[in-house]
Amino acid sequence: MNVLKHLETALFVKPPAWLRKLSVRTVWRIPTEEKLLFLTFDDGPVPGNTEWILSELKQREARATFFCTGDNVQSHPALYQRILEEGHDTGNHTMRHLDGYRTGIRRYVRDVYQAGGFIDSKLFRPPYGRIRPFAGRILSSRFYVVLWDILSMDYDPELRPEKVLDHVLSAIRPGSIIVFHDNRKARKNLEYVLPRVLDACRQQGFKFVPLTPYLP
Repeated sequence: MNVLKHLETALFVKPPAWLRKLSVRTVWRIPTEEKLLFLTFDDGPVPGNTEWILSELKQREARATFFCTGDNVQSHPALYQRILEEGHDTGNHTMRHLDGYRTGIRRYVRDVYQAGGFIDSKLFRPPYGRIRPFAGRILSSRFYVVLWDILSMDYDPELRPEKVLDHVLSAIRPGSIIVFHDNRKARKNLEYVLPRVLDACRQQGFKFVPLTPYLP
């Protein structure tokens, strides 16, 4: 793993307090002492991957929040509807999975609003966690900008599944927002990690719930 990836792991598996304080208009964690956890899945819905995730969640009576791209919802409306029907939250992840640092603010905001035509949600997560401050201020008038307390790194092919699992379980605390992905790149790690996270946390008395009911 190169130096940049080491830095990414150190900062974003569990963001430090100083970084969270810089982003007052975002949600990094739900402040609670209850044993609640907030699983989130980015980039879907993706046939095969999303159905597998939904099955694993249903078996364990867990609820989650799916941050979907408008393109994928437009392509797979029945799968998106299944997410809703099974009691999960959804959130806006832009229309075309745009990088907020590499896209002009006007185009970026327009893309998010376009995705809103397919995803009825007050939650927004910028792809890669990258958003320019001015774009964040514009979007926060309409959305909660949801980032994370724990980034699983499930998408990294250089990380062994056991390492991904350790990243997640070692950082969990009440109110943690945990990022997984339902894209194909993450599937191998996720198949190993997700069932084990669900089972380990349930044994510790945690409950997995969607985000919206716990936001102001």
